[in-house]
Amino acid sequence: MLKRFEIFLGPRRFRAFIALLALTGLGSLVLNAASGSSEIVTALQTALLLIFVVGATYLILSRLPGEEQKRWLAVIVPSLLVMTIGSLALPAFTGVFVGAGLGWIVAGIFIFRRIGGPRNYKTAVKAMRKGEYKRAIAAMTAQIKEEPAHAEHYRFRAELQRLAGDMKSARRDYRRMIELDADSAIAHNGLAEVELQAERYPEARRAAQRARELAPNEWVAAYNLGMIEDRLQDSEAVVYHLQKALGLKIPDSRHRLLTHLYLWRAYRRLADGGAAENALAALRKERAGLEEWQVIMSADEAKALRDVLAEDVEQARKLIESKSIEARVT
Repeated sequence: MLKRFEIFLGPRRFRAFIALLALTGLGSLVLNAASGSSEIVTALQTALLLIFVVGATYLILSRLPGEEQKRWLAVIVPSLLVMTIGSLALPAFTGVFVGAGLGWIVAGIFIFRRIGGPRNYKTAVKAMRKGEYKRAIAAMTAQIKEEPAHAEHYRFRAELQRLAGDMKSARRDYRRMIELDADSAIAHNGLAEVELQAERYPEARRAAQRARELAPNEWVAAYNLGMIEDRLQDSEAVVYHLQKALGLKIPDSRHRLLTHLYLWRAYRRLADGGAAENALAALRKERAGLEEWQVIMSADEAKALRDVLAEDVEQARKLIESKSIEARVT
């Protein structure tokens, strides 16, 4: 469970979460040992608890998509209001208000879970978390039988099939998505990723090009296309599409890391030494991205990712560590 939480947050956010927990917990212990008014101690401990809850909320919500952020805000914000307003208005009953606030968080999780989606999705998600991919796929197959024209069901089943290593079935589901919605950039992008995993690079490129046409302002489409073109050693195309991806503001360090790696390789093939050095310098600034990949790659569920990206991540690690060695020598 802790490992999954670390993968979800990423190394830096996870370290920040642990530090926040340790500091607020230590502060509370110190206050317990300190002499003084019990009301003041209780108020300060409440403040520390609120600091932890607000900080942890920020760290978790910053990793969630917009719709999930709204759902969790609906759970957390009322509890924060109860704890803050109640503790300020009636400090003698701080413990009661803190208990009520935490109780709402627990209740809210179950309330929103019950209205959060079809039963088959919940079964599939639970099975996926346990690594029971066949059971998860069976649950989504049952959902597809109920709603065969719902493209999103095929997308989720395709992702499960990729985790299970069944590229043929995943490819079929993405193609079915395209039949249902020919203008779905998500479907074309998913198909491109499956073809990439299967090392069918020309087919992957065609799907990625279509995804890029449909979503010209999405960095993922440009990034995937550039990554595929790196495999094909089409260096000019790599530079064009990955510079576009960077211009669209790649949000996370791990994808910026690989973007700069592919650019470095492309510039070297083009014998552009200056640009290659710039790409290498940019890559070495993304050490946090390397840490993220190392955590993600260590998970059992990451076999498909390891098959595609392990060599790239390892090359990025060597390039970063070679800079560290140079710095120690000089």
